[in-house]
Amino acid sequence: METAAVHRLPRSAQGTSQGILPARAIGALAEAKAIVTERAFDADQIQPASLDLRLGARAWRIRASFLPSAKTPISERLDDLALHSISLNGDGTVLETGCVYIVEVEERLALPGDIAAATNPKSSTGRLDVFTRVIGDRVAAFDTIPAGYKGTLYLEISPRTFPILVRRGSRLSQIRFRRGHAKLDMKELAALQAREKLVSAAEPDLLGGGVAVSVDLSDFGNGYAGFRAKRHTGLIDVDKRAGYDVMDFWEPIPAHPSRRLVLDPDAFYILASKEAVHVPPDHAAEMVPFDPLVGEFRVHYAGFFDPGFGHAAAGGHGARAVLEVRSREVPFILEDGQIVGRLVYERLTERPEKLYGEVGSNYQAQGLKLSKHFKPLK
Repeated sequence: METAAVHRLPRSAQGTSQGILPARAIGALAEAKAIVTERAFDADQIQPASLDLRLGARAWRIRASFLPSAKTPISERLDDLALHSISLNGDGTVLETGCVYIVEVEERLALPGDIAAATNPKSSTGRLDVFTRVIGDRVAAFDTIPAGYKGTLYLEISPRTFPILVRRGSRLSQIRFRRGHAKLDMKELAALQAREKLVSAAEPDLLGGGVAVSVDLSDFGNGYAGFRAKRHTGLIDVDKRAGYDVMDFWEPIPAHPSRRLVLDPDAFYILASKEAVHVPPDHAAEMVPFDPLVGEFRVHYAGFFDPGFGHAAAGGHGARAVLEVRSREVPFILEDGQIVGRLVYERLTERPEKLYGEVGSNYQAQGLKLSKHFKPLK
């Protein structure tokens, strides 16, 4: 299968160029059966440089999360840890907060030997505080798919704040395919910043292999600096757009003259970056933690930024990065301008035919914005 697939792929998916594969090459992977699915792709499932992954028909409630192993197949872990199985066919199934679920992914992989993949929650998933990560069978790492992988993908799901309604075909995560080394080094990153202005900061911090992103705790024009999630709310249908009132699920945080915010332990916040972010058409980006050794809070569950995010020609001039912030065990003070993450940029094998913002994107030109599930705040 692999040999036949390689012969059918375009140059961007089978040549010597290194980088993230754009939409056209992802479609070619599917045509070559390197991505296998019983149901045709949804019309908007392929993004400029990523593919949304759909939930399959089977799920399991499990006792606890587990560390994947190269020695143990997922089927054995389910035999040991599953409390009961769940069908996702039909009108929908509720996934409760504080519980852990494993779901088969609709799309299976039979990747060529030179193409690997990485996964991440979709932006809307992270903004609902739904913790997800993809597991490959006999792959000893989360969200990492090795080159040449053949087999089923599984999604671990744990709603943290809101119970959610899902069904077969719901899309909570996304996958990127890459050949070889795609990440820009410090010199390349500095040159790209000088040429394209990746962030709006006057003197951007480019240390640590990425462009620093800080938090904005000023007034976003409506008197608010952010939102804190409420507890004990109703459920959210992940496939329903603009269906819920903000005030039923969120507490707006008034902007304070001190531009400080004390994070409550185990609370979930939606904030925004101080910098406007720009991803050029021939690059992609990913948000990574500023310092993984800082244990007081976690920022940004959903890390992929597609080509064209914040790109003026695609209607995204001035787009902020929305920050999904969860505090840990102790109260912690965030201050305006504090660095909370870094954008790591990677090159594409070729420019995609359509950019983010030209494919019905939900968050182009965003400021402080909740997920697509909520009605605009008046």
